[in-house]
Parts: sequence; C-alpha cells; structure tokens
Amino acid sequence: MCRFIESIKLLDGVFYRLESHQKRMKICFDLFYPEANRPDLQSALNDSHPPQTGLYKCRVTYDAKIRKIEYLPYRKREINSLQVVEVRIESLPYKKEDRSDLERAFAMRGNFDEVLLVKNGFLTDTSISNIALFDGSSWVTPSNPLIYGVNRANLIEEGKIFEKDILLDDLKNFSHIRLFNAMIEFGDIELDTDNVHL
Repeated sequence: MCRFIESIKLLDGVFYRLESHQKRMKICFDLFYPEANRPDLQSALNDSHPPQTGLYKCRVTYDAKIRKIEYLPYRKREINSLQVVEVRIESLPYKKEDRSDLERAFAMRGNFDEVLLVKNGFLTDTSISNIALFDGSSWVTPSNPLIYGVNRANLIEEGKIFEKDILLDDLKNFSHIRLFNAMIEFGDIELDTDNVHL
C-alpha cells in the first residue's frame, strides 16, 4: 500500500487550513483504512514541537497512522512561464507520497519554469499547484483537477473562484492565470496567459 502526504503551511507558529487538511485525510482513511482510528492532526502537530518563527512546509507522511512529521523551511519558487504538457495522470481526492508521474511531467517543461497540465484536452493544474484563470469578470478553476487542493476547496467555498470545464482551446479567452496551493496564497503567483507556451 502506498503512503500519503499532507503539506501544511506553518507561518510564525500558526498552521493554515488545518480543518481542510483533516477533511482530506478523512477521505483517504475512509477509502483505504476504514477500520483504523483516524489521527487528530491538530494534536499530532502540537506534539511535534513546531517552529514558532518563520515560514515552513509541514510535511505529514501517513498510511494507517502518521509515520513522519517534518518541518522544511519554505521559499516560493519564481514562476514566470508555463509549458503546456499533455498527461494521463489519475485525478485523486488525496495526495500520494509518490509524485513520480508529476515529476515526469515537470521534466518536460523545456526552458520554461513550470508545466501547465492538460488531460483529454482540458486544463487541470501545474505540477505543484491548482490554477485559476481570469475571464475579465471572475476567476475560474478547472472542474476536474489532478489534485483537489485544500486552498482550492476554501477559495470555492468563499466564492472567490468558480469551477468550470476549461478546454486548452479556451485559453485565449482568459487574460491571466494564478497558481496556488497549500503554501502559495491566491494572488501570490499571477502570469499573463501570453506566458503560457503551447
């Protein structure tokens, strides 16, 4: 059985979106470990002596129970260009520890900073983030991403982004694209769609 991860933002001793991470762990336990006792993420993290200053990615590795909690200093990558890459990666409601399929896609970026993934003609994500595109009045995010991120779920719930099927051919109808994940806030990385290379 493979292992799973949650990557949680920790800034100056405060964990971000912990409730959403717990919900995603619940989905994973319901699917793979329905008989196991689900760990309480808040308690486990409190017991792990988290750093109290600075920005960290808290990486929780688990299967039927939490196996490891790591705190990795975090620095946002500079992303100014995207290469479109066609993939056949399975869409999942949880995060696998094994990222080899996404790493293979990332390796196809050529001279660009990151990949914009397309599956069956529809936009999905990048190798590290969910995406949203601006149509002149609102931000829309692909209905079927490869990873159902916690930040994405919160943004939809707050009405800041809206789900929609977005064909690669529709890219011309959008002016900007934003990349976001558990560590990258909505608006931290924004590119003109002219910087997406087919």
